[in-house]
Amino acid sequence: MKTFDRHLSIALVGFWFYSCSSPVSSQDGKTHLYETEIFKNYWYSGKAEVTSYNLQQSRYGETREGKAVLIFVTEDFSQKKQVKLDEPEKTGSDKVSVLKMNFTKNFITGVYPYSMMLSVFTPISRNQFQNTVKTTMSSQEWCGQVFTQLNLKNKKYNLQSNSYFEKEGDESKEIKIVLLEDELWNLIRLDPENLPTGKVEIIPGSFFSRLLHVDAAVQEAIISKEQLAQEMIYSISLPVHNRSLSIHFDKNFPHKILSWEENFVERGKTVQTKAVLDKTIFTDYWTKNKNEFIGLRDSLGLSHKNY
Repeated sequence: MKTFDRHLSIALVGFWFYSCSSPVSSQDGKTHLYETEIFKNYWYSGKAEVTSYNLQQSRYGETREGKAVLIFVTEDFSQKKQVKLDEPEKTGSDKVSVLKMNFTKNFITGVYPYSMMLSVFTPISRNQFQNTVKTTMSSQEWCGQVFTQLNLKNKKYNLQSNSYFEKEGDESKEIKIVLLEDELWNLIRLDPENLPTGKVEIIPGSFFSRLLHVDAAVQEAIISKEQLAQEMIYSISLPVHNRSLSIHFDKNFPHKILSWEENFVERGKTVQTKAVLDKTIFTDYWTKNKNEFIGLRDSLGLSHKNY
């Protein structure tokens, strides 16, 4: 925690400096957060922001206690292969800097566990790259597994989905490029001042589509943004499924996700899934894979055995 606090203090000082200076504007005449030094100092430090949340997940009409984790980190990404680059210095113009979000959920339904993970790769330069280039979602539980991948190729989103459910099975199709619900978390961190609002075409979130067996198809959403004293609320309403999602985030840099609430209809009644921030660390977690580092999980409020 001390490491994170130190980096956060540096970031906030930089944010104050940015607010009082006149940085160079981007091509569209505006200065975006991702172009500022405060952003670069925080997100290009060689570490990731790892935050745990106390999760209340609705499943089969009942509320399940669990944990969610959001991991945000920058990476060098291949535009052509759409994978993380091993040697980015050798790839020239193929390299694009992305903000990667890894979003996990772990909860228990009766005797058996659910483990779900979503990864979203969004280019940081929103002026140059307008759309998220890739998402993946996997879900494992004792009945079986599901995997879905969305790739931006040839001015379309290419979807590949594999499921053990008969009515879903193996699927491959093209979808027109629209806003992704799954990318909203990254957009909040990248450029909260310019979040999409109003009536917007959107592809619903992968977790919701998986759990409710909803087809990944374009639908209309109504999106709004509200400012409170210390936080912002970004709300998405999807009338087709009588569903809503509200993401609460800190109005100050680095705009950490504070909580979220999702309301939807399950088994004929309106239910709610919600999560509230528990703990955060700022670390190069990929180097902390020896047993000696297992105590770091306590810093995130995570059980050594269950999550």
